[in-house]
Amino acid sequence: MHIYVDADACPVVGIVESLAEKYNIPVTLLCDTNHIIHSYYSEVITVGAGADAVDYKLINMCHKGDIVVSQDYGVAAMALVKGAYAIHQSGTWYTDENIDRMLRDAHGQVGAVGSHQRPHDPAPHRFSATDRATLVLVTMPAMVSSSFSTTT
Repeated sequence: MHIYVDADACPVVGIVESLAEKYNIPVTLLCDTNHIIHSYYSEVITVGAGADAVDYKLINMCHKGDIVVSQDYGVAAMALVKGAYAIHQSGTWYTDENIDRMLRDAHGQVGAVGSHQRPHDPAPHRFSATDRATLVLVTMPAMVSSSFSTTT
């Protein structure tokens, strides 16, 4: 098992690294050349700044049973197809049961506004203390335990 993090502007890198270190799980942080990331624990891979370059690199690296941390629904969908676990930075699990709805909703928002504009969200969700607690206390340990039970 390995944890891959879509680390561009990801607010939970430190949390993921702390939990991974506790369970002795290797972590790879992927970012583009517009971001500089240093880590005492994780391998850091920097890829070109092309559109979706980090996403494609991450998906090419992950395998069945790995954990992918991303806020990108497309990355999550591709990870699920490969048999990896996928988690949003808020602690929400992406699953075969919810990913189609998430992709459809995201596509509907963009389509409704037009391809030249981003959808307007008057109150964007910020990473909260509750999100952090969910990730630390519930989601990541459950994923790690689940991964260990399916690989042994």
